[in-house]
This record gives sequence, C-alpha cells and structure tokens, in this order.
Amino acid sequence: MQARIKWLDHMSFVGESGSGHSVVIDGSPEHGGRNLGVRPMELMLIGLGGCTAFDVVLMLQKSRQQVTDVEIELDADRADDIPAVFTAVRVHFKVFGHELSDKHVSRAVSLSKEKYCSASRMLESTVNISCTYEILPAA
Repeated sequence: MQARIKWLDHMSFVGESGSGHSVVIDGSPEHGGRNLGVRPMELMLIGLGGCTAFDVVLMLQKSRQQVTDVEIELDADRADDIPAVFTAVRVHFKVFGHELSDKHVSRAVSLSKEKYCSASRMLESTVNISCTYEILPAA
C-alpha cells in the first residue's frame, strides 16, 4: 500500500492514495489552515469507520441478512497533551433492513472489532474502542 502527500499552501495538502484517489487535508484557521479539507485525525477516524463498515456489511451479506443501509457514527476523545492521540473511540452502528437477526448483527460487529478490522486491531493497544449497534427497519 502506498500514499503520497503534497503540500499545496498554508496548511493545505492533497493526499493521494496508491489506488489513484485524492483527498484534501487542511488545518483549522487557528493553526494556519483555511478549513478547506478534512483534518488528519478526522481521516484516521473515518478510516476506522470505513474499515469496520466493510467488514460488517460483508459479513451480513454473507449470512444472507436483508440489509438495506448501514450508518456508522464515531465519536472520539483525544488526549489534552501533545501528541493529542485518541484515548477512546465509540463506534455506533445503525443497521437498516428487513427481518435482521440480532445474533447476526451482534456477531458481525464483534468479529469486525476483535478479528477482521485492521484499523481497530492497530489502534486497540492504545485506544479504548467500544462498539454498539441498533437494528432499524428499512426506510
């Protein structure tokens, strides 16, 4: 896996993935940025959410659950001191569908956190990650 970061100006950068996709990264105005893009630590949180989302959706599809939508809300606490690392992350899954099995959803969320999600596994030694879920009817 590869990535490239290119400085634009002020505190703005473009991150380019090895797969050819780009994202604008910028700082807050109080840190010299212009608020033109996502913050680096927000990208880490989004990466964690995306990683676990892939796992959960794939497992639910493989178990033939009638999933129509999945939303994941992430909320992170950061240390007050530099480096302001994550100290806790709360991950909440909203799984929408028809006749979804609580057993399957619970298992998918647990397996993602404990076994399959690379981002969760990488962060777990320094960050308290908790996961919750709710099952909702299809919209």
